[in-house]
Amino acid sequence: MTVYAVSEEKNRWLIRKMVELGVKEDDLEESFVRSSGNGGQHVNKTSTCVQLRHKPSGIMVTASRERSQSVNRFLARRELLERLEAQTGVMTAEMKRVEKLRKQKDRRRRRTATKVAS
Repeated sequence: MTVYAVSEEKNRWLIRKMVELGVKEDDLEESFVRSSGNGGQHVNKTSTCVQLRHKPSGIMVTASRERSQSVNRFLARRELLERLEAQTGVMTAEMKRVEKLRKQKDRRRRRTATKVAS
């Protein structure tokens, strides 16, 4: 297993989550392309964007948020695991965050409607 340029705790979490979901490194097809956006000459000269495809499910993710290829490799795997987990119907952290925002928005909309009606 590859160790990425993130904390040991995050590396352990990634390994544990991959085992939990039954994802093997052999199931992943990884390619590197040039990123775009902020970063100047460094971004223009190096291929830091990571494209990751899970062969069994066909899910493809792209990570180009950071300037470091190693960190982007970690982020791509984390995103892939979240998508695989969401397919199984498990409530992921991202899904919980979106649901919380949706509830807040509904609550604000109702409060505004009662103020306008008064």
